[in-house]
Amino acid sequence: MQVVGTKLTDTDMVTKFDRESEAMIIEGLRTERPDDSIVGEEGGGHRGTSGLEWHVDPIDGTTSFMYGLPTWCVSIGVRDTQGAVAGAVYLPDLDEMFSAHRGGGATLNGTLIRTSNLHDVSKALVATGFSYTPEHRTVQSHRVTEFIHRIRDVRRMGAAAVDICFVACGRLDAYFEENLHSWDILAAELIAREAGARSGDFAGRELRPAEVLVSAPGIFDALSEMLVAAQRLHPHPSL
Repeated sequence: MQVVGTKLTDTDMVTKFDRESEAMIIEGLRTERPDDSIVGEEGGGHRGTSGLEWHVDPIDGTTSFMYGLPTWCVSIGVRDTQGAVAGAVYLPDLDEMFSAHRGGGATLNGTLIRTSNLHDVSKALVATGFSYTPEHRTVQSHRVTEFIHRIRDVRRMGAAAVDICFVACGRLDAYFEENLHSWDILAAELIAREAGARSGDFAGRELRPAEVLVSAPGIFDALSEMLVAAQRLHPHPSL
């Protein structure tokens, strides 16, 4: 596997496939939608005039991709002034396509999907991700110890869009993470909401990339309470 660079740290890698994938997607969008804006994770983009803006993550889960793990994906979403309009998340190794459009429900390979109907947070299987920055990762791991005994267990897939789509189809009951970007979550969060999930920041306010909580609606408030309490005990290193 050819690594062509890193982003924030030596463990946050970029491969030639990230850049080639993004270039191919942007070329296709520019051809089909020349008036739309495009934001790409690897720096590609275009400023359009239509009011629609595409957010492209060519490979979400680059480390999984490099290690031959199947939990990586391509994520493409588009938004207007009201928020996400449509999104698609494709997992090539599993040949699974998650998709949704606003008000139209969510599907997995063309079949409608729904979140779990769990109401007992002690039975919740919860996914998360950790920062590439060592000191932040340490704080985040300490936070998990504050409530892991109050849920079923924790999983780490390594790609935000995959985790959120797994919440959408009921493979996971919830997902939370910090310090993401719009291209990580735009498509998947719409898919999850259209599948019945509830989303927001850790305190239950409007979702923002800095704090993402997506879960089955019956356990959202309980998880929110746990996350906020853990934050108070283990604040961000820069605070």
